[in-house]
Amino acid sequence: MAGYKLQNKFDSLRCCVIIPAYNNASTLSDVIGGVLQFTSSVIVVNDGSDDSTVEVVSRFQQVRLVSHSRNLGKGMALRTGFAEAVKAGYEYAITIDADGQHMPGDIPKFIDALEQNPGALIVGARNMKQKSVPATSRFGHKFSNFWYRVETGVKLPDTQTGFRLYPVKELKNMRFYTKKFEFEIEVLVRAAWKGIPVTYVPVDVYYAPKKHRVSHFRPIKDFARVSMLNTCLVLLALFYFRPLMLFRDIRKKGLAEILGKNESNHKLASAISFGVLMGIVPIWGYQTVTAIFLAHIMKLNKLIVFWSCNISLPPVMPFILFLSFKTGELFVANPIVLSFNSDLSLQLITLGLKQYIIGAIIFAIAAAAIAFIISYPLLSLRKVKRNK
Repeated sequence: MAGYKLQNKFDSLRCCVIIPAYNNASTLSDVIGGVLQFTSSVIVVNDGSDDSTVEVVSRFQQVRLVSHSRNLGKGMALRTGFAEAVKAGYEYAITIDADGQHMPGDIPKFIDALEQNPGALIVGARNMKQKSVPATSRFGHKFSNFWYRVETGVKLPDTQTGFRLYPVKELKNMRFYTKKFEFEIEVLVRAAWKGIPVTYVPVDVYYAPKKHRVSHFRPIKDFARVSMLNTCLVLLALFYFRPLMLFRDIRKKGLAEILGKNESNHKLASAISFGVLMGIVPIWGYQTVTAIFLAHIMKLNKLIVFWSCNISLPPVMPFILFLSFKTGELFVANPIVLSFNSDLSLQLITLGLKQYIIGAIIFAIAAAAIAFIISYPLLSLRKVKRNK
């Protein structure tokens, strides 16, 4: 091979290319040849292939080959490649599939993006609107993108692409649990949870005609695996990682930026109002987590929503319960009539559960409206004084 176009940059960035391969002998030679146009730092992971994969790789003496004795799945092939890259002293690795779907000519885009975003995980966003893209791939693409945003708050145009640049040095101490195609979802989500920046570059994609297409994705089994993984990740995100990411942002960006000093008074008042609403609605134990999640969806200031949601602190809770019951008296037949001196017990709440739930929802809406009406002019007044 006559020289490598980007070898100096690959060397200075401590970057290599990993090609996981399983029975892709018919396309692997072209993929390796395309990659070698840019770098000789190439690792091929043979995932237990029973075709001529080893023979194909042996034609390229500069390529490092690692083999599994049996097929373990794409996730394990990538994990083996990451470990081999770290062992060889690399800090980054570009992964490209062996089936010819990705264009090696897009490799310089990843290097340019890495220079602009050191330490980032960079995905190659494919154009999924092409006619050659299978309908199942389009559906899986949208499905995965949606849940990734729910789990991390990061909007990516393509979370299923195998064409990526990984900061393998940052991943080496992480313990992964998946072994097959779903690994590419797990690593993407957990990287974002760890605070690794995640971004993308547009790349080309080629889908061969159906009769010539080699795919090891099993629609039912592998989609079920991905669905189960997403269920677990969503639960972990809602109850731990999304709040953790919020507080990490506060520490990194500073309180003033998180509080939104440049946000409009309407947005700030809306955040206060929504926090009050979520602090009163009868979903005890889940109010804060739900409030932060919905605040992200509605693009409200999450820290202000969090603070406002704490209207339901223990000293205030008896008053909220009482006012919820009193509000419910107006909207249900045969209500439980309370006075301020009544003993408000768990038994009483159970007996008047319908009254409490209806009253709490209406009271929450009313309190949120009052919070907005009060906070909006106060914020406007504060802004006028600050400008003076």
